[in-house]
Amino acid sequence: MSAKFEWYTDDTGKYHFKMKAGNGQVIATSDSYESKASCLHGIESVKKNARDAEIVEEKSKANA
Repeated sequence: MSAKFEWYTDDTGKYHFKMKAGNGQVIATSDSYESKASCLHGIESVKKNARDAEIVEEKSKANA
């Protein structure tokens, strides 16, 4: 089974999505979106941009 995106609305009517691995484990979650269209656009953006994303360590203020 391959990964999948699931979108949903919360109690306030905002839209969110989560990405699940093939085993059903949630591996990413989104912020909230005002509309379903924006949420679906966010999914498409992740699908497009994450494929070649670089992996870097975030520098904290203590490490800067």
